[in-house]
Amino acid sequence: MNPKKSILSLNSKLPSILDLSKSQLVDNLQNLEQPRFRGEQVWRAIYKECLTSFHDMTNLSKELRSILSQNYSIGRSSTVISKKSLDGSTDKILFRLSDGELIETVLMRYEADGHRRGRKTVCVSTQAGCALGCTFCATGQQGFRRNLTVGEITEQVLVMERLARTEDEGEVNSGKRSRGEIQGVTNVVFMGMGEPLANYDNMMAAIRVLNDQKGIAIGARHITISTVGLIPGIERLAEEDIQINLAVSLHAPDNETRSETMPINKRYPIEDLLQACQRFVEKTKRRIFIEYVLLKGQNDTPQHSAKLGEILKDLLCHVNLIPVNPTGDGPYHRTSYKEAQRFQSDLKKFNVPSTVRMEKGIDIDAGCGQLRDRALALTE
Repeated sequence: MNPKKSILSLNSKLPSILDLSKSQLVDNLQNLEQPRFRGEQVWRAIYKECLTSFHDMTNLSKELRSILSQNYSIGRSSTVISKKSLDGSTDKILFRLSDGELIETVLMRYEADGHRRGRKTVCVSTQAGCALGCTFCATGQQGFRRNLTVGEITEQVLVMERLARTEDEGEVNSGKRSRGEIQGVTNVVFMGMGEPLANYDNMMAAIRVLNDQKGIAIGARHITISTVGLIPGIERLAEEDIQINLAVSLHAPDNETRSETMPINKRYPIEDLLQACQRFVEKTKRRIFIEYVLLKGQNDTPQHSAKLGEILKDLLCHVNLIPVNPTGDGPYHRTSYKEAQRFQSDLKKFNVPSTVRMEKGIDIDAGCGQLRDRALALTE
């Protein structure tokens, strides 16, 4: 399936039905003198069957399909650029929203191993741009534009869900898997453009849509929210009644180093952030993922690994070590795989578990904000 042709029906003058919760959708149809089950049928058609047009909802009357088409669109974005990595493991799409803003979404494929089944993970954006200004992040250098709506968040997953299902069906037709093994998207990570906890309400509303068992039905434990460390958001998340994962972007073991690359550290220093992480673990009984981008010569020395092990040794966590995906002519360079392994070994001395993250999509500007930067450069 060509992602350009798989974009949900476009009519920027109509409100997106994707911005409605299930209860709002049911209520709106009841206001149109439709029975409650009609709203649930429309919900299933959009989120379970992934239909792209009201006219394809043949279990509805022609009159209702016409009414829906006159009052709503199913999504309001269009594809600007779609790229696939040379190894076929990663797709990245640059979307243009109805007001012209650009956002990025990534689909990453992971082969099954001895511990986990094969996965298809969607990395979604929650904001156009970002206000937090992390110096190693392309999005952080673009400035904040606006928050995404609930529908703009969920639409990213719907587009990738149809792409993933098409791939699964192709493997069924070729005999590589059975029809019962069609799974589509298995995981969603809120690690794209923007700070998810700065768009908290829309993010959580989107998560509840994605988690709904009569829709795409992404399991809560297969959903991860990544934050630079907005402590009020972490504390609020700990009170939610859904068991989603939390990943905290730490990227340095001390305040001096972290403040150089992450301005937010001046508001929420490491000691306060780690206390909030500890409270999250105590409240939810769930481990936290610590994201640590390795910047050659900046935060990857033996001194840094020792400090990191020391401050994390009492926290229920798992560290993801990520060699930086360089942004254009930026000042940062990738730590070698050998040095990343040494860093990992140092953490093991403190009984801090870690993984050197697999590289995905370097050849297609898969780092956050990179494809948007390239597209804008081509139009200047």
